[in-house]
Amino acid sequence: MGFTGELVFGRSDRPLLRAPVFGGAQEDDAGGITSWRPRPGGWQTWQFHRTLPGDPDHVVRALVEWTGAPACIASVHDSDVALVVGLEPGGERWDAWLNLKTAAAMTDRPLPELAAHVTDDAAGALSWARSAGFGENVAAATIEATLHSHDPFAEELFDALLNHLGFPPAPAPGTATGGLSAGASVR
Repeated sequence: MGFTGELVFGRSDRPLLRAPVFGGAQEDDAGGITSWRPRPGGWQTWQFHRTLPGDPDHVVRALVEWTGAPACIASVHDSDVALVVGLEPGGERWDAWLNLKTAAAMTDRPLPELAAHVTDDAAGALSWARSAGFGENVAAATIEATLHSHDPFAEELFDALLNHLGFPPAPAPGTATGGLSAGASVR
């Protein structure tokens, strides 16, 4: 059985779990909430193995307000499929499915219908990344290819999407994660 839960991605010089929307939640290696592949510059991913304290749109909105930076949430089902919802500080929202064929089967929506949105989904994801200062030299076709691709683990595809959008890659396990870059202004 794979992972079912949410991957919450955002930037802060403090743990994202301190955001008021999480109500004082603590990291819990026993299966509740764990840090997952932190990236340089204060970019963090938190893996929620249970439910978020609200629907993903509410949580991502509250997180963007608290950090002043773009954020996104991937809602993953059994590692097979994920729906990513992202929000820019200016309020621009985007969403995209990861593992489209599986998404079509799980939602009973025709694959061509979901695939027809990939170009717009990729444009939204790129705009979101650019609002964070990344993705300037990334071609939309690269993101479209990522959204059309398949991986047995949707979490890995989420990580690949962030990499392809130009976010700093997560260091290999056992290496330093890096701090905020000079001049970064996050809360």
